[in-house]
Amino acid sequence: MNYDKSVVNRLKRIEGQINGVINMIEQNKDCREVITQLSASRSAIDRTIGLIVSMNLEQCVRDNIEKGEDTKALVKEAVDLLVKSR
Repeated sequence: MNYDKSVVNRLKRIEGQINGVINMIEQNKDCREVITQLSASRSAIDRTIGLIVSMNLEQCVRDNIEKGEDTKALVKEAVDLLVKSR
């Protein structure tokens, strides 16, 4: 699968968030602040997972339609991936 540049950009932002959390911990910042930033990072990761799964699903469905194949298994696999990621 070819990943869109936006996916890499999202992951780089998440990397920056995680580095920020590490710095906060090293500076002994308040627990609430650290948890808030970790939650934001987790949300960003969840959204990125959703984006990757949807991009892949869209491409796979198009390929299967062109081949005249069923797409039901693809959709089930995509849903399973999303459920597993939580």
